[in-house]
Amino acid sequence: MKKQSPNRKAAIILSCIILLILAGSVTAWFLINNDHGQGKVAEIYQNGRLIKTIQLDTVTSPQTFTVQGDDGAYNIVEVRPGEIGIIEASCPDGLCINMGFIHSSALPVTCLPNKVVIKVTDSSGGSSESEPDIDSIVR
Repeated sequence: MKKQSPNRKAAIILSCIILLILAGSVTAWFLINNDHGQGKVAEIYQNGRLIKTIQLDTVTSPQTFTVQGDDGAYNIVEVRPGEIGIIEASCPDGLCINMGFIHSSALPVTCLPNKVVIKVTDSSGGSSESEPDIDSIVR
């Protein structure tokens, strides 16, 4: 039996590590992106008050609506099957538009100038991740 060279052993070990990292990345990507619209509820808040709730798993075609604020402020919200986002806003920076569409509670869409927050939760009312629910708001 031939003895393997140290370079060949290192190459085999490195190949195994790369394959494990690749397999883990593909699995994580699949788990993160596989929950589109499965019992998800979008909650739209303005000035800290819940103004609208939308079942994302029942949306079959894109819909838009406007959230009116003080002094002519507005946000145009688009709901697509399994996701929601702001497509137009009167705020000066437009960061809420650049946040794109969300489908999980990982990061809410927030428009600070217009005081609008959109977050996604599971249909049982809790957050879709294993984070605790907010039990109070301090002003």
